[in-house]
Amino acid sequence: MSVSTPRTRIKICGLTREADVDAAVQAGADAIGFVLYAPSPRAVTVARAAELARRLPPFVTPVLLFVNETAPNVIAACTQIPGATVQFHGDESPADCLAATDAGRRPFLRAARIPLTGDTLGLDLVEYAQRYSQAQAVLLDAHVEGYGGGGQTFNWSLLPPNVASHLVLSGGLTPANVTDGILQVRPRGLSLAVDVSSGVEATGPDGKPLKGIKDAGKIQRFVAAVRAADAQLASFTDV
Repeated sequence: MSVSTPRTRIKICGLTREADVDAAVQAGADAIGFVLYAPSPRAVTVARAAELARRLPPFVTPVLLFVNETAPNVIAACTQIPGATVQFHGDESPADCLAATDAGRRPFLRAARIPLTGDTLGLDLVEYAQRYSQAQAVLLDAHVEGYGGGGQTFNWSLLPPNVASHLVLSGGLTPANVTDGILQVRPRGLSLAVDVSSGVEATGPDGKPLKGIKDAGKIQRFVAAVRAADAQLASFTDV
C-alpha cells in the first residue's frame, strides 16, 4: 500500500522581466512573486506588476509582496491584479493584515523572520502561527538587516515539529539545498511550499547575483530538485 505525498508548491519571487515570468511558468512554478517595496533592488511598480501578471496562465498565482504598506495602498494594488495573494514581509500586526485583505477574504501570507545565529530559534513559531491564524501560510525567512532574507539560510533543524499552519520555506534556497530543506521542514507544518529569489538569479561578471534578473536554467534545476524531494518523500511512505 502507498500513501500519496502532496506536491510541494513553488513560488519564484522578485521577477521584473517578461522572459523570466515565462521561464518560471514553463518550468512549472505555481506562483510568481512581485516585490512592491520601493527600496528593494527587485522592486517593480504596481503598473509593471499588473503588466507582468497578465502573462500568467490559469492556476498560476501572482503574489504581491509588501513591507509596512498602508491598507489603502495594498487594496488599490490588488484591484489592478485580480486573483493576487498578498505577502506581508514587514512588521504588520494581525489587525494590519486583516485591514488590507478585507478581513482575510483575500488570501495572504505572513512572513516570519527567523534569526540566523544561536542554538535556539529565537522566535516562538507556534505562537506566531497562532497569532496569524487567518493567514493562508506562514513564510519562513532569515532575519537580516532590513527586510527580506538577503539570500541567507537559517538553521532549519531548530524549527518546532508541530506548527499548526501551512508553511512556506524561504531564505537562501538554491537548486543545491532545496531538496534537503524540504526533507527537513515538510513534517513540521500542515504542508510545505518553497519560495526562491536570489537562488535562481543570473550571475554577473563579479560572481554575484544580478538582482531581479533570473536564470532560466537555474529555475529549471530548482524545480527539478523540488520534484526530487517529493519523490524521496513518496518513497518513504511506501509500505
